[in-house]
Amino acid sequence: MKISEMRPRARVDTTFKVLEKNEPRETRDGKRVTEALVGDDSGTVLLTLWEGSIDEVDVGKTYTITNGYANLFRGSLRLTTGRMGSLEESEEEVGEVNTENNMSEKRYEDDRGFGRSYGERSSYGRRPYRRRF
Repeated sequence: MKISEMRPRARVDTTFKVLEKNEPRETRDGKRVTEALVGDDSGTVLLTLWEGSIDEVDVGKTYTITNGYANLFRGSLRLTTGRMGSLEESEEEVGEVNTENNMSEKRYEDDRGFGRSYGERSSYGRRPYRRRF
């Protein structure tokens, strides 16, 4: 699958080149996490890296995600290995990367019926409590 074809909540098998990698930060529960900008000839997307996979990914190298997952974080598309996916260095090289089409910069609406965009606070589709007299 090309990066430009990714949609929220889709299983993903793709090969990409790592363009940038942020410094890791620590979450509230003590886990390390960071994001890397990755891409192919169709576009770029942010890849979320957790714990051990942070040190396994290097800028400039090409990797393949098998059985990965595209999800939304605050209305923005992210790629992750998920629980069942794997990330391995690829023998296939990605040449030119299309940096003009960043899929993570596009905003996605919530299509789960909650009537809000991701990242907005709401009652998650529930009606507010009303007293009945």
